Amino acid sequence: MTSYKELGLVNTREMFAKAVKGGYAIPAFNFNTMEQMQAIVQAAVETKSPVIMQVSKGARNYANGTILRYMAQGAVEYAKELGCENPQIALHLDHGDSFEICKECIDNGFSSVMFDGSSLPYEENIAITKKVVEYAHKYDVTVEAELGVLAGVEDEVSSAESHYTRPEEVEDFSKRSGCDSLAISIGTSHGAYKFTPEQCTRDPKTGKLVPPPLAFDILHEIEKRIPGFPIVLHGSSSVPQDEVDTINKFGGKLPDAVGIPEEQLREASKSAVCKINIDSDSRLAMTAAIRQHLAENPGHFDPRQYLKPARENMKKMYVHKIVNVLGSDNKL
Repeated sequence: MTSYKELGLVNTREMFAKAVKGGYAIPAFNFNTMEQMQAIVQAAVETKSPVIMQVSKGARNYANGTILRYMAQGAVEYAKELGCENPQIALHLDHGDSFEICKECIDNGFSSVMFDGSSLPYEENIAITKKVVEYAHKYDVTVEAELGVLAGVEDEVSSAESHYTRPEEVEDFSKRSGCDSLAISIGTSHGAYKFTPEQCTRDPKTGKLVPPPLAFDILHEIEKRIPGFPIVLHGSSSVPQDEVDTINKFGGKLPDAVGIPEEQLREASKSAVCKINIDSDSRLAMTAAIRQHLAENPGHFDPRQYLKPARENMKKMYVHKIVNVLGSDNKL
């Protein structure tokens, strides 16, 4: 058994409480590689922001869970080396789909886990979430649960259509499951193709797709029913069009990729939403920089030559999200 406290990590309880009270959201960035980890830490230290480093099932399969755990420990030490005396970094399991996976991550140094039972019958979702909570709380690990289903595809998480969270269920679910935070569905979606063209309108001036608005009425009703309870938004990448355009310019093919408008995420972060998940934007920033570098420097073959600008572009994106969207800067 490895305690996250031995690794210098923190759970999400205190950072969420401060975020709800302060009207901002904690960035939850998924990572798979060293360059992503470095960019996340550099951005968090530069902006003096707490941060959640998320690990999906796909990341654990790709990079190995043990390696990712020690990368998180390295992130804490790296942040200190960069001048942050007391970094607030959580290592979070994203979309754990069984009690066994959640337990394995808790036993291996994760400070926060998510059990995603959103596709299960309501009572089964409560029962397994409660089982995860009872185990996690023995070790002061925080637990995120989910009600409602997000559409889209990201790693192994996929659904053809979304099902909005039912506000009348949230109070009963949060009390009976004992979860520390609750991910809800109000119109966000996984992946870079969050909406079909048919779901959007087109800007007559630019021809770009304009996605449908988030269901803030549902969010506000949930806030009324469980006031002050930490709410989480998944699938909240904005899919920056400049990165999409760069990818397409240099040989990529991402037609009609569209995300969540940042002004809507800013509005959400001022509410009880205290954790916003961002993954696809990092992938787009990394891919755009690599494609451009290799196209402009066809003789380069050293990975460091194209991964350095990729890391810089991801850091730029992370800083932007922290400062201009989530408002978590200067909160350490």
